[in-house]
Amino acid sequence: MKQDNLIPAHGGYRHLKSFQHAELVYDATVKFCDRFIDRRSRTHDQMVQAARSGRQNIAEGSQASGTSKKFELKLIGVARASLEELLLDYEDFLRQRGLALWGKNHATAQVVRRLAYEENRSYLTYRSYIEEAPPEVAANTLVCLIHQTNYLLDQQLRQLEQAFLKEGGFTERLYQSRSRSRKQ
Repeated sequence: MKQDNLIPAHGGYRHLKSFQHAELVYDATVKFCDRFIDRRSRTHDQMVQAARSGRQNIAEGSQASGTSKKFELKLIGVARASLEELLLDYEDFLRQRGLALWGKNHATAQVVRRLAYEENRSYLTYRSYIEEAPPEVAANTLVCLIHQTNYLLDQQLRQLEQAFLKEGGFTERLYQSRSRSRKQ
């Protein structure tokens, strides 16, 4: 999945591919949990909240980027950790029910992974794999989506770390500007 995470910068976080993927994971997790996890259970709430946290922290991190690269890095890291937690929940779901966890070379996994390259991709692109499929297919579809999202977040984190090391954060730039002003 060799694609830059950034789509034109003028649209803010909604144009980040990591945000778009996280939003798909969130929407699909809500549907998955409503179908397969007791709504009154703690697991239902935790899975939905982990998916929401992934999405929300990407948005908050992107919004914070103008004033604090350090805070942006932290929030993107929190998003990544939330989605890793959610990934474990899906793996537990499969294991505890005796269902297969697909490898990346599984035929249906490859079909699902290729959907990431569809134009105008949205939740509807994946809907039949979530709402109409048996639990094994639905859970593995989410596993694929989470892996793709985490890949994008890993790339985003590397880019942010490099930019922070090269340019510093807002505080560092402000200090440098004040220092230059005092010297003049």
